[in-house]
Parts: sequence; structure tokens; C-alpha cells
Amino acid sequence: MDQLLDVKVGCLVALLFLTLICGFAPLFLNWFMKNRITGTYEFIIYLISSFAAGIFLGACLLHVVADALTDISTELSFIDYPMGLLILSLGFFFVLFIERVVLQISMRCRRSNQDGVPRTSTPRSPDANISEKSEPSSEITMPPEDLHIHVHTDTNSLSSFRSLILFCSLSIHSVFEGLAIGLQPKYVSALQIAIAVLIHKGIIVFSLSLKLIQSMTTPVWLSIYIVIFSLMSPIGIMIGILVTLNKTSVVTLVQAILEGISSGTFVYVTFLEILPAELNSRKRPLLRLFFIVIGFTIMAVIAIWA
Repeated sequence: MDQLLDVKVGCLVALLFLTLICGFAPLFLNWFMKNRITGTYEFIIYLISSFAAGIFLGACLLHVVADALTDISTELSFIDYPMGLLILSLGFFFVLFIERVVLQISMRCRRSNQDGVPRTSTPRSPDANISEKSEPSSEITMPPEDLHIHVHTDTNSLSSFRSLILFCSLSIHSVFEGLAIGLQPKYVSALQIAIAVLIHKGIIVFSLSLKLIQSMTTPVWLSIYIVIFSLMSPIGIMIGILVTLNKTSVVTLVQAILEGISSGTFVYVTFLEILPAELNSRKRPLLRLFFIVIGFTIMAVIAIWA
């Protein structure tokens, strides 16, 4: 148990410092400033992102979901119903509900801002109306991948409010990701999930920090967002550790239920956020798929010792 606790605490510290380093890196490296971004930078980010998607897919299918279903079926074996899948679905729909609420608030605030802007009327000729109707809309001609709504990367035209709700949504994800680590009964499995979360969080916080810098977000607000986001996974790990310290029948049942809910968030993040962002892209699709397979293969090999 001591070795397991040491590993979880190590994962907590690693998650905290890696997120802080990746989040603050664009502030101190000139190569990542707006006027210095090149095609090489974008290419590297594509490959790292695809590799992380494969890591998350492997951790989700080969460990998180499998262990959660096994533990729940053991604790609730007296119920003749697939309770594991039901609890997993509750975690899935919980995160889905939170993100839909975030998007709804964002859309309403955008409409309120647009309605509050005074509009000036200018004389227009009939030919102007005809020309405007015949002119194609820029929204229609956007590439399909630009129309994809993705909470992790929806950072275009960021206002302070949209930045806040974006980081709140990401923080909720991070708590459950940390919870999945803190609830693990074996140190190898905790390390396996920690690797996936480390890579994923590093890429996400780095990309968002870069976008915030390009959107002229002040360093003070950027620092606040990154620090809050960095604390969420460690908080989740601490909650998981506290739950597993007192092994009673009730605590074991609660642990299995929480593990099922957190596995549902993993399913959501993997299949509705990470993978669609990679597979829907038209830039080097085969190369992206190759790196997804590499990431999945690595997690499959690690699962041999789990």
C-alpha cells in the first residue's frame, strides 16, 4: 500500500508541475509567439496530438473501462442488471451535460453582446441589397473541420468570460482524470493512466496557453487560468487517495461507483473530443492514424504488466 501511495503522490506532483511548465512555456519562449509560428511547429503539434489520442484510447479501452466494469460487477453482483455500464453512462452524460451548459451560456452571452451593440443605419441603394444577397457567406465557405465544435480547442475570439468558462469545463475534466488515478488499486495501473493524462494535459494546456497569448489575454489572467487548471487533477488524485485509505464495504462500493463515473468521463473525452479532432482533420490523415496506432500500441504493451 505504501508503494501505491508513493506512486500516486508522485503522479500528483508530476501532473502539477508538468501542467504549470507546459502552460507557462509559451510566455517565455519566443519561438511560440504569434509572428514566429511556422508550418514546422504546426506539424509537430499534429503528431504529438495524434500520439496522445492513441495513448488515451489505449488507457480507456484496455484499463479504465475494463477495471471499472469488473469492480462494479463484483460489488453489485446481487443485482441482475448491467450496473457497470449504467454507472459508466452516468459519468458520460454528466460531462456531456456540463459541456452543453457551458456552450449554451457562451452562445447566450455572445447573442447578448451582439444585441447590445448599437447599429447605425446608412442609406443603401437597391443594388446593394441585391449584391449582398448574391454574395456568398463566409460561414458557408468555411472548411468542415473549422465548423467542428470542440470545447478543448474552441478558442477563437476569446473574451475574458469565454476563457473563464472554457477553463472551468476543462477543470471538471481534470478532476475526474485525477480521480481515475487516485482510485487505482495497483501502482502499475495508476502509472498507466497517469501517462495518458500527463501527455493529454500537457498538450491541451500548452495549446490553450498559446491561443490565449495570440488572443491578447493579459499575463495576469493567463497565469490565473493555468494555476487553477493545474490544481484540478491533483485535487482529483487526493480525493481518490482519501477514498481508498479506509477500506470498508461501503467505501469499496463508493470507490467502484466513483471509478465507473470517472471511466465514463474517459469515454467521453476519448471518443467525442480527442479522436474526432484527430480523425476529422484533412491534414495528413494517414500519418495521424499511424501515430494514433503507435500511442495505442504503447498502452497495450504497458497493459501486460497491469
